[in-house]
Amino acid sequence: MKAIIIAAGHGSRLLPLTLETPKCLVPVGGRAILDHQLRAIEAAGIEAVTVVGGYRIEQIGEHLAARPGNGGGRLTTELVFNPFWAAGSSIGSVWAARAALTGAFVLMNGDTIFDPAVLAAAVTDARRGVKLVVDRLDAAEPDDMLVAVTDGRVRAVGKGLDPDRATHRSLGIVASTGGGAYADALRAVIGGENGIHAFHHAIVDRLAGVDAVAAVAIPAGAPWQEIDRPDDIERWRRERGS
Repeated sequence: MKAIIIAAGHGSRLLPLTLETPKCLVPVGGRAILDHQLRAIEAAGIEAVTVVGGYRIEQIGEHLAARPGNGGGRLTTELVFNPFWAAGSSIGSVWAARAALTGAFVLMNGDTIFDPAVLAAAVTDARRGVKLVVDRLDAAEPDDMLVAVTDGRVRAVGKGLDPDRATHRSLGIVASTGGGAYADALRAVIGGENGIHAFHHAIVDRLAGVDAVAAVAIPAGAPWQEIDRPDDIERWRRERGS
């Protein structure tokens, strides 16, 4: 299995922290967001990572090259450039990493911190095909990627999903055991009208329409936090004590 991290965007809502630093390298609890994710990836037994960069990608490359054990450790990293990072949405980064979609993979947004147990749940889930990691929705927050789940299956995904239909929120983590379904859906969505401006969750939503996505619930008590604004960093520090 290969991991793919989408880390191309500017992160304008984190300004001024991202004025000269890519969002994935913003420190949270003494560690860059990217390093939180790489730690979880290693703990899940994954040995290869593709990082998709865009904004200030040279800094991401320098950070990966400076990692302890780089070149000799178990985890190998590859950096891929998304040339459309400033013009499109997150689906462009998935397209830039499409070569990594031929086998088993786990894909994640580059701005989310989570306990390693969250990623392990996605990797070890025994169901075949495409899976989306979700958390039970108590009260929707602004910019939540809403998910409708019934009987362990994802039925619909989207920020514009009817709140009365939404049961969960997405963590932005997609796993696949292989096969061509996800790549086929990617081509269909990005090739559609305004496809380059779609969130990558539109791929999952398309597959959900044909009952092709399983919902993976996060383990009880496993923390996670999307880092969109400076307040999110403070919330992680406050709740985790770091």
